[in-house]
Amino acid sequence: MTSRFVRALISIGGCLLAGGATAADIYSPVTPEAQQVTTESGWTFSFAPYFWAAGLSGDIQQFGLPAVDVDASFSDVFDHLDFAAMAIGEARYGPYSVFGDAMYIKLSGQGGTPRGILATDVELSTETFAGLIGAGYTVFHDSSLRLDVVGGLRVWSVESELSFSGGILDGVSREDDAAWVDGLAGFRGTYSITPEIYLTGWGLVGAGGADLDWDVAAAIGYRFSDTISAVAGYRALGVDYSDDGFVFDVVQQGPILGLVVRF
Repeated sequence: MTSRFVRALISIGGCLLAGGATAADIYSPVTPEAQQVTTESGWTFSFAPYFWAAGLSGDIQQFGLPAVDVDASFSDVFDHLDFAAMAIGEARYGPYSVFGDAMYIKLSGQGGTPRGILATDVELSTETFAGLIGAGYTVFHDSSLRLDVVGGLRVWSVESELSFSGGILDGVSREDDAAWVDGLAGFRGTYSITPEIYLTGWGLVGAGGADLDWDVAAAIGYRFSDTISAVAGYRALGVDYSDDGFVFDVVQQGPILGLVVRF
């Protein structure tokens, strides 16, 4: 019973990425509009905080315990969310672009063991950082459509701590962590339906530390002005990583919202 409970806590901790997100993202810096206002120097800069209400499913293994099958909705993840921060930035000059995406998520969950013999309180906290940095080149561009080919590196870092209070295991704690880098390549594009409304999407796939890393999305955006836009859509991201008993083989998916500021 105790081992089941601990595994359940680990499963919740593994869902930490579902609150964020992790890498290429809703329009904005990562999927530029077909028409943009440039500065006198020719550069265009964009910044976009965003929120990804994703659920998570797959297999997770930590602390030397057997792998756990996870199937958590966003509401399950949100109940254990301590902190989340996500944002994208891009610098563009003509057909060339450099962009970055960073996500940080912290989750925690706690409970007790049966009759409190082993511990009266068991707490799991998990922190995850996922960051993408890449570059792109426009292969097609007209008055309404822009299509970019892109490539980059995505860095993952997952750190978990399991702590026991009271009972036989009082004061005992264990840590488990993993970090890896994946190379990604793909396309991103934007199509303007009207001067205010546009469609955007992307598809990236790669590998490296993970056996497979992929990211796809589609969204619709609205331009309030030359400097402010809002986007809403759906995103799915998958990663298959395993090394020395640490397994993170999951798919995250859900709606995504973003606010884009250009300057």
